[in-house]
Amino acid sequence: MADSYSFVKGGKLTLKGNKDKKLKKHKHKKKRKHDESSMGESSSTVSHNREDTQDHGGWWEIKKFDDISGNVAFEIGDRTYVSALDNGLLTLGPPRSQGEAPDPTEVFTVLKLSETKVAFKSGYGKYLSVDMERRVVGRSEAIGNREQFEPVFQDGQMALNGCNNCFVSADDDGDIVCMSTTAGDEQMIKLRCNLDIEEDPLEKVPKEERGSIKDAEVNYVKKFQSFQDRRLRVNENDRGELKEAKKDGYLHEKLLDRREKMKADRYCK
Repeated sequence: MADSYSFVKGGKLTLKGNKDKKLKKHKHKKKRKHDESSMGESSSTVSHNREDTQDHGGWWEIKKFDDISGNVAFEIGDRTYVSALDNGLLTLGPPRSQGEAPDPTEVFTVLKLSETKVAFKSGYGKYLSVDMERRVVGRSEAIGNREQFEPVFQDGQMALNGCNNCFVSADDDGDIVCMSTTAGDEQMIKLRCNLDIEEDPLEKVPKEERGSIKDAEVNYVKKFQSFQDRRLRVNENDRGELKEAKKDGYLHEKLLDRREKMKADRYCK
């Protein structure tokens, strides 16, 4: 499946409207410096407006890709969320009161596919996709090209780019569509999450991958090598291919290939 991801062209966030208007650049907090090859990079503690979070029933606004995790809700407008229907269509739900959380039909599970792409699953167990009529629907049983979305963050705002390089929005009837190739006010979406902000950011990262590329390869060799002669056999070839593999989503396959060349892994022939 990883190979199919490379066929999707990522879209850029092209803002419509007054070009003379100067928008303030989004400032990022200073992060601890990591080695360029670090695989266990963790996002900084989620920074959010507590009052805004309380107004939305404990659901805080996601500001960067690294913070996308767990269950999410799509807010379009003010406390109005995308809702999944049992026929697979998506629509805007009714406005929520101050302090009211999204309804269960307005909650989706997000899955990260790469460093830029994600997929969403509705409460009905179906993946969201863009159909031939450029509607966003929840009817897919598995993830393919049409089920991939790219959240694009810029100037403190977010737009969601679909597989057709158009941005998600709600039309005049409240249906969720993927029509516009540029992102204006109508395409601005707030992706909200209720994940505990105190949760360890490394919790979902395998222990073997909480270090550099080299550390990860050694860790997996230790985990799978037969050690018949108690000698650690690590492939010393250029690890640049591992960085690319991690970025494209097939790191484990590449690590297995490298171990197989050393003829020491108990799962390799």
